[in-house]
Amino acid sequence: MAASLVFRLHDKGPQLVREVLLERGWEEYDEGEREEEDWNLYWRGTAFRNSEFQKLLPWQRLNHHPQTVGITRKDFLARNLRRMRVAFGSALYHFSPTAFILPSEYTRFLAEYSKLRLSRGPSVYWICKPVGLSRGRGIFLFENIKDLVYDCSVIIQRYISNPLLISGYKFDLRIYVCVQSFNPLTVYMHQEGLVRFGTEKYSLSSLRNLYAHLTNTSINKFGPFYKAHKERVGQGCKWTMSKFRHFLSGQDINELLLWQRINNIVTLTLLAIAPTVPSCPNCVELFGFDILIDVKFKPWLLEVNYSPALTLDCQADITVKKGLIGDLIDLMNYTSKDGLREDAYHNCKSKSHWFPANKFSRVPLPLLSKFKEPKFLKKTSGIKTSQAQALPLIKSRHQPESSYQRRFRQRSYVSDLQRHLPPVDFSNINAAKGRIRNATDTKNYPNKTLNLKPRTVSRTSVSVVNRQTRPALARWLSDNRSLHVSEVTNHDDAETEAELQLPGETDVSSLIPNVPQRGLGFRRTAASWKLQNMHSGSHRQVSSPLGEAKALNGQHIPPLRAGNFIRTFPFNGATLKASQHKLDVKLVMLELHKLTAELASSKSDKTKCGRGGKKVVDGEEDFDSLLWGPKVPPLLSDCLKST
Repeated sequence: MAASLVFRLHDKGPQLVREVLLERGWEEYDEGEREEEDWNLYWRGTAFRNSEFQKLLPWQRLNHHPQTVGITRKDFLARNLRRMRVAFGSALYHFSPTAFILPSEYTRFLAEYSKLRLSRGPSVYWICKPVGLSRGRGIFLFENIKDLVYDCSVIIQRYISNPLLISGYKFDLRIYVCVQSFNPLTVYMHQEGLVRFGTEKYSLSSLRNLYAHLTNTSINKFGPFYKAHKERVGQGCKWTMSKFRHFLSGQDINELLLWQRINNIVTLTLLAIAPTVPSCPNCVELFGFDILIDVKFKPWLLEVNYSPALTLDCQADITVKKGLIGDLIDLMNYTSKDGLREDAYHNCKSKSHWFPANKFSRVPLPLLSKFKEPKFLKKTSGIKTSQAQALPLIKSRHQPESSYQRRFRQRSYVSDLQRHLPPVDFSNINAAKGRIRNATDTKNYPNKTLNLKPRTVSRTSVSVVNRQTRPALARWLSDNRSLHVSEVTNHDDAETEAELQLPGETDVSSLIPNVPQRGLGFRRTAASWKLQNMHSGSHRQVSSPLGEAKALNGQHIPPLRAGNFIRTFPFNGATLKASQHKLDVKLVMLELHKLTAELASSKSDKTKCGRGGKKVVDGEEDFDSLLWGPKVPPLLSDCLKST
């Protein structure tokens, strides 16, 4: 029976993740009982250090990708979107309000402020947000520049003063986006999100009333009308996305086009950083996109949240977030093989370390870095014979030796390793590497299993073998330049009560130190330890109503959906090819523009879709995708007009 999957939580949170995983039969990591690397999933609200990405083992996964700060920090997001707007045109990237980063861009802001005040009068409003704070802290609105007072780095944006209202209350959408991979880019959006309301009616006559202008739950739950029953909104300040869809059904709009425009915002925002994010196949990222819709039903991107809050403040949170985490675990597609942490080399035979036991056979050696360093490396007295026999292997790389010494060293080293390794199933080895040529090699093992007890092994001696047999390091790991972890992110997960109660918890604006990259040659990197294809072979498929994923022109197609997660990128054969190897951003944008134009000109303006014709790419039938947004998502081909 396979071992249970093990999860590790940073600072004992979030509680929701613990509850969901325990219900699924996982075990929580205990430092006192388990080895340092004996876990399958490490979840934390803050960024991981570079060294933690480098030390990933095949069965380990992290809930963050490296270097995503380019969209999760307010000033970086503004700069990247401005860069993309210049490079690819304002028509595509006109979904973010005009922004200025102060104090460095104060002169540019002053020129824009003066121009708009002369052309439009005083009816231009601005919103100021500190780049290093989250949960609505430090945000204020102003109309006259004399009211602009700040003492830290801030971002100034044109305030969208004509938002769509529901019974007079302002709202925005919290869209949950999972990036399964940046290389190739693979994006899933969750069908069930949150609609967050202000708790007082919207009015421009009082810019200082944050309960009317801000939708942050961390602010509105302390408002005087939070528990009051508000017209159509009800108690609290949240709806589910399903309830919002019901509201949209009574509006005279092209709903399909609205959902696709929101999808475009997500994809175009991710394209701003996708080419620069290092490849780390053992990672997954959950973002929280905040979208505002104006009276013309145009969606606007407000910000992107790093580690969106998973606290349960109301029934809407319970309905949405618990299913969200469950679907995220399904999307990660853990199998029984992930539980074989100690015998992981049986699952990755083609990538195991191989050391010649003799001239007739080869014995696979698993990665032994999980064993603790023996005391004899620190204290030379009391060295055991078996430990001392491993030392000549290190010296032999620097001193000449005779053939007799080399054979003796190999035999003594392998026998020493065999005394410390767990039982090895030789039937699996024969199946992977061929039968043992010399039958006399196994005559001492009639059961084909070594009845051995694991003991401490010298990590230094094993590292020599790793240096001799490891593949080339990934480019981003072998680069001498240090990889900087995000200094400040829009850390929405800081909203949890557990974190607020931690006296020693640093603010999100604190700098996460960069750990020196030592010992890269002693361990196989995450890039070289790529997990087996999680959606092929004997692995369990992610449930999909449209069947299993197939390959198109030799390219693997990611699963269409996992629970309420819908694959939104790649969405056709062209974008699949564009995301392979080096991301073709221009081609992706062209395909997005074509799809949006077809939906805009579609004969149907409701969720009822007509059957469209299948497209053909390079002589093969193109794979299809689902339209994100509707409760029962239709195929994109069904939403396009027949040709």
